[in-house]
Amino acid sequence: MKKLWIIVLLIVMVVATGCSNNTSGKEESKSGEKLSIAVSTWVGYAPLYIAKEKGIFKKNGINVELVKMESVSDRRSSMAANRIQGFATTVDSHVVTAASDLPVVQVVALDDSYGGDGIVANKEIKSLKDLVGKTVAVQTDGGASFFWFLYQLNQEGINFKDIKTQNMTAGDAGAAFVANKVDAAVTWEPWLSKAKETTFGSVLTSSDQTPGVIADTIGLRKDFVEKNPKVVKALVKSWYEALDYIQTDKEDAIGIMAKAMGQSNEELEESLNGVRFYDQEKNKEYFGTKENPGKLNELTTLSSKLWVELKLIDKEPNIDELIDYSFVH
Repeated sequence: MKKLWIIVLLIVMVVATGCSNNTSGKEESKSGEKLSIAVSTWVGYAPLYIAKEKGIFKKNGINVELVKMESVSDRRSSMAANRIQGFATTVDSHVVTAASDLPVVQVVALDDSYGGDGIVANKEIKSLKDLVGKTVAVQTDGGASFFWFLYQLNQEGINFKDIKTQNMTAGDAGAAFVANKVDAAVTWEPWLSKAKETTFGSVLTSSDQTPGVIADTIGLRKDFVEKNPKVVKALVKSWYEALDYIQTDKEDAIGIMAKAMGQSNEELEESLNGVRFYDQEKNKEYFGTKENPGKLNELTTLSSKLWVELKLIDKEPNIDELIDYSFVH
């Protein structure tokens, strides 16, 4: 009799375990495929935290982890190891990723710099062509500031080799200009304002004059996109809804974004002045379609050619594989 009770007890335990596992499986399927995205502390990415905090990702059936990672190279190596499935960065940086044989696909545009970046110069320099023969502080080993500078030179037909450059980060470049050590600098706030406060400096051009050039997109691993198109579609939908929430409850949205960025509400609002978010309409325009591509294709192609020309990458990646036009529509 004792043996019989032991057998019955074992059967009950097995059945209970099976039920528990089935329930767990159902809950896991509801949460969706986990998607880890790396971001830096940049205000343009802040609405992603609204989608996380307000349950927008969860409502749309996806489980998104936002990983703070300031270095683009760290984000790139983490994606190569599949510790993350994608990351946010500028268009030109995704080109570098693709050129390093790590298949990446841009699926949605987040923001662009809209006045937050600029070229400061001595007042006697009135145009970009006046920079020829002058000393310009700019980060020449890649990055958004350098690409933006090259883009403007390209638009004016100016050869980069005709410019004397000093390789500095954007912050150091701005500081060098304010100290009157260089003729011009490619930099960002607060150095644009500081340059205007000097007796000798002015802002030659700013990023609001070149909308869409310094733009951030989310790039995901190509294999993840191919296996999980519904997850990607939900991610893009969640971004749009996060932007809608800013309009619906701006005070709460500002608080969430400020906390994520490590800023006060006032500082966050000030930061937003130099940024423009990309809602669905802007994304449709920026991406275009495969048959009629928008500015994203133009900039991806141009950065690819410029990086090869300057030997920052060895080969041009396949542009058609770098952009998926389907998710933003």
